[in-house]
Amino acid sequence: MGAPLINGIVETAVYVDDFDVAHHFYGDILGLERVVEGERMHGYIAGPRQMLLVFKRGACRDDVHSPYGLVPGHSTEGPSHFAFAISRSALIDWREYFEDKNVPVTSEVCWPQGGVSLFFNDPFGNVLELATPGLWPNYQD
Repeated sequence: MGAPLINGIVETAVYVDDFDVAHHFYGDILGLERVVEGERMHGYIAGPRQMLLVFKRGACRDDVHSPYGLVPGHSTEGPSHFAFAISRSALIDWREYFEDKNVPVTSEVCWPQGGVSLFFNDPFGNVLELATPGLWPNYQD
């Protein structure tokens, strides 16, 4: 018997040192809507049924006992990475937008299956990516 089906990724996390700087980048520059704002974490809508969790670096290492259950501690050292999905038609707009906002694109990769990725960094050194369909076999037009 095989594993039960996984339906996708609900959330991904990034760790930052300053929530105000993070919100300026993720909220104001990238245009994500913040729907959770706490002492340890801010949550942004990253797409339908998808959340970007922005954690205060070092604030989440210990388990948290809540009225709803135990949330295990977690953290990361050094830069992390995740990718946002974009359409092929938005690629040129993102290049121009980043130039206008002084967000350097550190790399552009044209993948063998036809996808294109723009890599850039957030203010904390995390490696972010905007990826068009064609990046992975299961991410196609």
